[in-house]
Amino acid sequence: MLNSWFMGTTIYDEIRNAAEIIGLSEKATMETIKRSYRVLVMKWHPDRCGEDQQKCKEMTQKIIEAYQVILDYCNNYEYSFGKEEVERTLSPEERW
Repeated sequence: MLNSWFMGTTIYDEIRNAAEIIGLSEKATMETIKRSYRVLVMKWHPDRCGEDQQKCKEMTQKIIEAYQVILDYCNNYEYSFGKEEVERTLSPEERW
């Protein structure tokens, strides 16, 4: 289940928010998605973050959840993050 930063938004907003968290462009490749995710998780992992452990833990969780949103979308649909692409690939019944 997704945390509050994804709740109450449209599917497009969820995907765009997730892409922004991971730092992805609309035409990101799977390789870019995975690399960006790994870099961010390593940066914010609580065991590697020397400062505010709680903030690092929250950021790591946010990054992991954003990555899952992106992976779910990529596994089920075309993976352009442009609004037209997202809305074109999802019928109203498929939106969550």
